[in-house]
Amino acid sequence: MTTTWTTRYGASPAQIDGMSTDALRSEFLMPALWANGEARLVYTHVDRMVVAGICPDDAPIQIGDGTEVGTDHLFQAREGGIANLGDKPGTVTVDGEAFNLAPRDIIYVGRGAQDVALSGQGARFYLNSVPAGADHPNRLITKAESKPVTMGDEAKSNKRTLRMYIHPEVSPSCLLLMGITDPAPGSIWNTMPPHTHERRMEAYFYFDMSDEDRVMHFMGKPDCTRHMVVAAGVGVLSPAWSIHMGAGTGPYAFVWGMTGENQVYQEMSPVAVKDLK
Repeated sequence: MTTTWTTRYGASPAQIDGMSTDALRSEFLMPALWANGEARLVYTHVDRMVVAGICPDDAPIQIGDGTEVGTDHLFQAREGGIANLGDKPGTVTVDGEAFNLAPRDIIYVGRGAQDVALSGQGARFYLNSVPAGADHPNRLITKAESKPVTMGDEAKSNKRTLRMYIHPEVSPSCLLLMGITDPAPGSIWNTMPPHTHERRMEAYFYFDMSDEDRVMHFMGKPDCTRHMVVAAGVGVLSPAWSIHMGAGTGPYAFVWGMTGENQVYQEMSPVAVKDLK
């Protein structure tokens, strides 16, 4: 078992004007999070979120150590959501209690958890963890228990179904929101209209894509947009000041995770596409 940590510092909106493609990707992209037998964790300075990909092989992978976040245990002052995005079931054991996750299930891990182990060959786990100031119990949220919301317009190639998992309407948390979005067949755009939410950051994780396909992920201030070409198994940080939207060259899905001052999913500032630059 191998566990690695890397760090992303982010940048101000003024800085990205002069960033090369490589510089932009090094600050906002989290590539190749999945590797067999490894836990790859990223500590971001964007609202202190931790993003990780964990792929157990023939032995469980422990992620309970908190050394990299300055505490005895990773979840000592944090909460988290762990999604199984693989094609096989997996198990997340929290302080001795085993939770069995089918594909597209998510477990909420509450503040104070100490020993967290992930197991199951063929399971591919994805983690979002953020600082928390309240206790909520650990809970498995199955795909069937998530709340689906269909939005968008087929004629504009942006029809999609968003599933809420960690959300006040489904499973409460302190500040973390987490869910999965699937564009409808023939639709390529996500998160339309593009928008910002000044009081919350967001992390995307793209998956269920072929090796040949890519998502063109757009970010930046509305009057100065940039893009990154994103493959499967790659995470993207979206600071509160940045728009976020993407278009795929083929079928794809993505996990969205948010944290900030509130959990009001609808609190956003839409930007008309005609006003983007």
